[in-house]
Amino acid sequence: MSGATADLILTGGTVKILDPASTVAEAIAVRGQRIMAVGTAAEIAALAGPKTETIDVGGGVVIPGFNDAHAHMDREGLKSMRLSLAGARSIAEITARIADAAGRASPGQWIVTMPIGERPFYLEGLASIAEGRMPTRRELDRAAPNNPVCISAVFGNWSVPPGYTALNSEALRLNRIDRNTRPKTSGVEIVRDGTGEPTGVIVEHNPRPTIDNDLLQAVPRFTYEERRDAIVESMRLYNAVGTTSVFEGHGLAPRTLEAYRELHAQRRLTMRVGVVVSPVWEDLKQAAEALADWQAIARQYPENDPWLRLCGLHVAFGGDAAAAALSRKSLPDTGWAGFVEQANDEAAFRDYALLCAQHNVRFNAIVGDNLHRVVPILEEVGQRYDLRGRRWVIQHIARSRREDLAALKRLGMLITTIPVYYLWKNGAKYLQGDGNDVVPHKTMLELGLPVASATDNIPYDPAFTLWASAVREERTTGRVIGPQECLSGEESLRLLTVNGAGLTFEEREKGPLLPGYLADIAVLSGDPGGIAPARLRELHCRLTVVDGRVVHRAL
Repeated sequence: MSGATADLILTGGTVKILDPASTVAEAIAVRGQRIMAVGTAAEIAALAGPKTETIDVGGGVVIPGFNDAHAHMDREGLKSMRLSLAGARSIAEITARIADAAGRASPGQWIVTMPIGERPFYLEGLASIAEGRMPTRRELDRAAPNNPVCISAVFGNWSVPPGYTALNSEALRLNRIDRNTRPKTSGVEIVRDGTGEPTGVIVEHNPRPTIDNDLLQAVPRFTYEERRDAIVESMRLYNAVGTTSVFEGHGLAPRTLEAYRELHAQRRLTMRVGVVVSPVWEDLKQAAEALADWQAIARQYPENDPWLRLCGLHVAFGGDAAAAALSRKSLPDTGWAGFVEQANDEAAFRDYALLCAQHNVRFNAIVGDNLHRVVPILEEVGQRYDLRGRRWVIQHIARSRREDLAALKRLGMLITTIPVYYLWKNGAKYLQGDGNDVVPHKTMLELGLPVASATDNIPYDPAFTLWASAVREERTTGRVIGPQECLSGEESLRLLTVNGAGLTFEEREKGPLLPGYLADIAVLSGDPGGIAPARLRELHCRLTVVDGRVVHRAL
């Protein structure tokens, strides 16, 4: 490359290469899709040519782009496609907003809103409303006499139950909800008045709501086009916080996967996406038939496309059988989830793991607090098939024993964690005891486990995950869960950037800011390794580069 010049130079700040030696430089040069050089400001300036774009990052910190190892990225853009109730503080304000929408809608057109509360968590719920309750069907009837209305409940993954839905009389009629209606799943309450008639309010206590697939079949679903367009908006939002790659470990249902394929074919992706398939099968027989065909497309495939890589399939441990049946019945729609619900007991989970091993199809599983139940199954599978090198992924690890983590290391498993989900949002359940066994990052690193962390879209900003990994504070009390497991800002940064490359077999292609690696870069307002842990969530992204191209600029 003698005599070659850079297409892009970033200078005027600090470059954290995040190689094993923790090398720091002053500037970085990009040529085409790859990093050309890193070095002193003078060395990199010498690579400039007449067409080079030189950007002064104004004292910012240049890092590898964030690699969100459990992103649910498609979900974020959907949140802007329904009427927002943000800022409404009374039933009068809610109904006024709905009346305004009704005035602009055609007769009979549905009015569907986002939940009551404020993004991104909607944690305030009814506490944010002066009356402390949801609007009734009659109040919504007066606001929209010619339109069915649905105020949606929160989706438990980005909030906490209970969730509150409110319907007007026409919406109740279209969904065939009357005094005789009973939910098919537990944890759902249709609120009734003194005569036994529905008030229009439905309360859901399940962490992942079942109401849409059970009671609200008439409420308009997200169309394929909306899902596709929402992904475009989601990429813009994720790029704006410095994310350049995502791994969708919970799996994507066929419709969502097809939307990604279309955008890829149109060369509209600005995010590298590792895709795990969310299967639609009902039993082991269907799974065996499917995997016999899938083995040609759903293995690990390290040679896959750098933008869209198939990374096996997701198999759930546990789950509610009724909710899973309703999820399959609602296909191709998957609501906010984007994946298909599953319900597998230990025996079924074992059978699916063996099937994946037999066909060499990559296996991804969420374990939560059940690692001690999952490890014996994996060890049994490992006795029959050598799993090392297959890069099976064990996700969402919460409470765990050291011996089980050590077993994952022996088996060659990759690990992903969701610190915000278990430590901050839902950490109250772990306040008894010291909590050092909950998302034990320090222990994982000490054991040499290949661990990457993720946002889980709660929220999608990785700065919040950096903060949660470092301070481990529970949301309602501020208490630290597992003080011995607090990471430094630098350790947290590695888990959210370079450590995720192995999930897609790209550790020699992307991650550290080394010459020859893909030019996926973020510029932060500060150094995660050089500020107080409590301030990590204040970091913001000034610039994002993907594949050598600037996709976000806030300098």
